[in-house]
Amino acid sequence: MSFPADGRCDCAAIRYRMHVAPMFVHCCHCRWCQRETGSAFVLNALVEADQLEVLAGSPEVVTTPSQSGRGQHIARCPTCKIAVWSSYSVPTIRFVRVGTLDNPDLAPPDVHIFTASKQPWVLLPPAAPVFAEYYDPSTLWPAASLARRAAAVAPRA
Repeated sequence: MSFPADGRCDCAAIRYRMHVAPMFVHCCHCRWCQRETGSAFVLNALVEADQLEVLAGSPEVVTTPSQSGRGQHIARCPTCKIAVWSSYSVPTIRFVRVGTLDNPDLAPPDVHIFTASKQPWVLLPPAAPVFAEYYDPSTLWPAASLARRAAAVAPRA
């Protein structure tokens, strides 16, 4: 992976930079993501909020319902309305939409989640970690990513 990596919305009013490689990349097949994206799944690169720099524009944050009941806060371009990242119950971690990276090849999925609602025509790689619902990050994430996550969610002094 080659980071920092830049990304943008469709109209380029919002440009951002991920300063570090993602901690982990989810390919989520839940119905909520299918509905929100209009696609069969979404690829989200998890990165610390302070490692995501807005280079141009000011995203508008829209709160939508989520399966957890805690809501999802989606950063969208105010012009073209493309979602560039979101956060859930932990505001210090961003879920960057991989498709908005200038080079989305940099962030292939590490895990497929909520595959119980996967579209039947989507074929998953045989060696890919696959979970019908969610999973325990301590079972899959590299130690360095777990340490980054712990630091990101730690209370600030």
